[in-house]
Amino acid sequence: MTGSEPESDRGGDDLEPDTEADRDDLDRLVTTLHDRLAATATRPVREEASRWLGEAEAVAGDLAVGPLPDDEVVRRRLGHVEHLLSNVGETEDEAADEHVASARAALADALATLGDGGGE
Repeated sequence: MTGSEPESDRGGDDLEPDTEADRDDLDRLVTTLHDRLAATATRPVREEASRWLGEAEAVAGDLAVGPLPDDEVVRRRLGHVEHLLSNVGETEDEAADEHVASARAALADALATLGDGGGE
């Protein structure tokens, strides 16, 4: 009654109050992921790495365009990007390596934002 009533209002909302902020963070991280992967396309990387990076960029690009789909779809696609990036070994280009490291960091943060990066 003294202004601390919001707790009682939250009862059935579960994750609703933070969802918008989390979605904004997730959207920003997905965009960063895509931008970092896109930046590797202009670098002279090994052909094998280029194929994996190109595919990862395409999947991230699908997420980065328009509104994000539901969390399960985002999680699945980010998992696919994670798998693709796990196949990227040496790029033989220092700048590309920095972009890949930045992309991996954004990916890890995006998965953490989803709250279910656990499993394997």
